[in-house]
Amino acid sequence: MYFLNKIPFTFDQLTELEVNDPLIIEECEKYSEITEAFLYQSSDYLVAEECHPCIFEVELENPQDLPVDK
Repeated sequence: MYFLNKIPFTFDQLTELEVNDPLIIEECEKYSEITEAFLYQSSDYLVAEECHPCIFEVELENPQDLPVDK
């Protein structure tokens, strides 16, 4: 799941191994479930504010904190 200021906007599909990984399951149980409807509403809000990073160029406060592309 990807967030912008704690607002979810997209996610990556998990592989079969990841879905059954006890460490990932444990991590997911720490957080509340994000429904498809909530993700759609959040994403729609970011589009309306022209802040959706998949569609608009968004200025980053701390770009050094992003993971390195491989």
